[in-house]
Amino acid sequence: MPFPNSSTRTRRHKLILAATIIPLVTLVVVVLLVVIIQGRKEGPKSEILLEWRGRGTTPHLREIVLGRCYNYVATVNSELRNKDCLKIWELFEKAFMYKDPCSITEKDYQPLMDMARHSIPCNKSLFWSKTGNLVHRYTKANQDFVTLEDTLLGYIADGISWCGDPSSPGINYKSCPKWTECESNPGTIYWKMASKMFAEAACGTIQVMLNGSIETGAFRNDSIFGSVEIRNLNSDKISGMYVWLMHDIDGPQSEFCGGRSITVLKEILKKQKIRVFCEDNYRPVQLLQCTSSPEHTACKACS
Repeated sequence: MPFPNSSTRTRRHKLILAATIIPLVTLVVVVLLVVIIQGRKEGPKSEILLEWRGRGTTPHLREIVLGRCYNYVATVNSELRNKDCLKIWELFEKAFMYKDPCSITEKDYQPLMDMARHSIPCNKSLFWSKTGNLVHRYTKANQDFVTLEDTLLGYIADGISWCGDPSSPGINYKSCPKWTECESNPGTIYWKMASKMFAEAACGTIQVMLNGSIETGAFRNDSIFGSVEIRNLNSDKISGMYVWLMHDIDGPQSEFCGGRSITVLKEILKKQKIRVFCEDNYRPVQLLQCTSSPEHTACKACS
């Protein structure tokens, strides 16, 4: 049998190579198609979420915000019954969902702030710093005063947390950034804007409850009250501010009305042409403290 010439051998090699490559390419194409189709069925995969130090978004956030809103306009402040709670929720979620939780701006929340804005009766605005539990116990017992948390914006967001994520499902339920991690997070921007609006709405005589048991001082420039609220008071509408400097029952009495930080507060408000009056342990609030420590000397009738 004659040996095949070089051209015959070349053709034979090409046929063998083709017979090997074509099935391999076909297999690769089939695998890629399966992966693509399967991926489309499953939808986009969420990226790995960053681990923040703060609490994640509160579960059932939509139901909580809507429920609080409907309750507020129906029973807490029926004068606001025409507020559209569903629209308020839509503006709320639009402000942070599918967004980087460290890149939130005032522009994101402005439509919500405008929608939920409402007036505060004169002489009823009560500000606070480091007295959250006590001040809200007091406003529940005495409805002559209104804190930020008693407004619509404060009521729907009090005690909950929320933040978004650029990938699906658009909300991070695992963790959210604290303001120390990034100041432009959803919660910080929200509360600063709501606090600014609350201060701008204040009129007549206003009150603030501060904590005189804090060693670093009852008034702090870097607090929301010091950095946002007092900076946005309208002196043309305000006749004066009363400071209620409260001490913890059985706690340290670190500062009184003549103390250093209260003097700083008075100087700031003096420049804004707002008069300041201070009282140590405002008696109506102190009596509320006495419900838990009735035998304390400060709780005696003649003390």
